[in-house]
Amino acid sequence: MASQSSKSTVHDFTVKDAKGNDVDLGQYKGKTLLIVNVASQCGLTNSNYTELSQLYGKYKDQGFEILAFPCNQFGAQEPGNNEQILEFACTRFKAEYPIFDKVDVNGKEAAPLYKFLKSSKGGLFGDNIKWNFSKFLVDKDGNVVDRYAPTTSPLSIEKDIKKLLGTA
Repeated sequence: MASQSSKSTVHDFTVKDAKGNDVDLGQYKGKTLLIVNVASQCGLTNSNYTELSQLYGKYKDQGFEILAFPCNQFGAQEPGNNEQILEFACTRFKAEYPIFDKVDVNGKEAAPLYKFLKSSKGGLFGDNIKWNFSKFLVDKDGNVVDRYAPTTSPLSIEKDIKKLLGTA
């Protein structure tokens, strides 16, 4: 617990990418981030992946990055391995943003990054992530500024992203 509480921004974390390599989130300093737990077999998959790719295409050159974390905790809707998940997201939805190692977002095995995100911005019904495609908006300094429900359309938060990018 002590190591987690010493982390004060998203930039203090290191996570694994889908190929098992360590990724220091400090490399995203100065970028606006949208961190999302994704799944391939959810009713929300098509609309979310489609709109995430649209947002990414529109703002990636303006300092915007999406960090996608596959999670199989909700209805076992992400049963594939990392290779299958990458293939699905990159082929079917042309995802160009980074997709990381499959993680737990709730429970005692929850990824440290997700414990931090949830403690920074609790949800309407407590801290737990309720379903696939929960979204956390992070400013250029690594602070969590907002949290969106799984049913919130990525395009509907475009105005918040533009505000953080300074293009609103």
